[in-house]
Amino acid sequence: MNRRVVHTRGGSPADVLTVIEEPEPAAPGRGQVLIRTTAFPVHPGDLQAIEAYPTEAADPVTPGIEATGVVETIGPGARLAPGVEVGGRVTVFPQQGAWSQWLVADAEAVVAVPETLPDAVAAQMLTNPLTAVMLRRAAQEHLAFGYDGVLVQTAAGSSVGRLMTGVSRFHNFGLINVVRSERGAAELRKRFPDVQVVATEQPGWADDVRKAAGGRPVSVALDPIGGEMSRSLVELLAPGGKLVSYGMIAEEPISVHASTLVSKSLTLCGKNVISEWSAESSPERRSSDIATAKQIALALTEQFDVAATYGLDELASAVEHAVRPGKVGTVLIRP
Repeated sequence: MNRRVVHTRGGSPADVLTVIEEPEPAAPGRGQVLIRTTAFPVHPGDLQAIEAYPTEAADPVTPGIEATGVVETIGPGARLAPGVEVGGRVTVFPQQGAWSQWLVADAEAVVAVPETLPDAVAAQMLTNPLTAVMLRRAAQEHLAFGYDGVLVQTAAGSSVGRLMTGVSRFHNFGLINVVRSERGAAELRKRFPDVQVVATEQPGWADDVRKAAGGRPVSVALDPIGGEMSRSLVELLAPGGKLVSYGMIAEEPISVHASTLVSKSLTLCGKNVISEWSAESSPERRSSDIATAKQIALALTEQFDVAATYGLDELASAVEHAVRPGKVGTVLIRP
């Protein structure tokens, strides 16, 4: 029997998601791999996609893009990554419909899990690290970055934010982390004592960022929030600066007058790890990025926090927890 999470329309995940039972998948086809799932993460982007689903679906739609599990069967003609074998632990990304007990995945999306990584880390091994790789690359495209400019990132206490901090320290980037509360700032300082942190709950927080920069220009800002936060970051950017938006937490649009962009020669761009990495990258870059993602997982294992682990019967609680204010770490589901 296969149990999988589905929805047939858009809306609040707590209202539209349900779990159905069906027969286990048939043997994988050519170029495919059958995987028995052991855990999958509830990413904020997964929930946003459910809320934004545009129409009534003729057939139930299964959300999710990432999962970890064990290879049960390999189909004919499958081009396997090193280490992928029957009985081996793997992570799959991008895999539309990952919230399921059984997955039939394209072999090219299946990646072997290092032996030392527990399932709790393996389930998060690709999406967030690859996002950090994408953001690092976007930052380094700025000519001044790494020489005299500093990087500012918001939501720095998030799963991606913590990994980006670790990556920035490894590459000796000048970094200023921005979080919502002083409590979050204190937690982040414990993890990374040598990285500057500013809390936006304090009046004049933008001036605190400028002070932390120590006279260096803010060349690049990374922001998954949008809305008023993005507008504030635009004001902080030095002439020629770059804002990279990679999330949609805020409901309101980004409001920036054209004169600000023109007078400061700013660049605003959006990044999405699925389209940026899987659709637009060459096979060589994807292979290199996967190797980097594995190294991030191995080097920063302690930053892959798990907020809580739920079963499929606790789906509603898992979804609620995934968007709970102040949550630290990723919510996992073990089917």
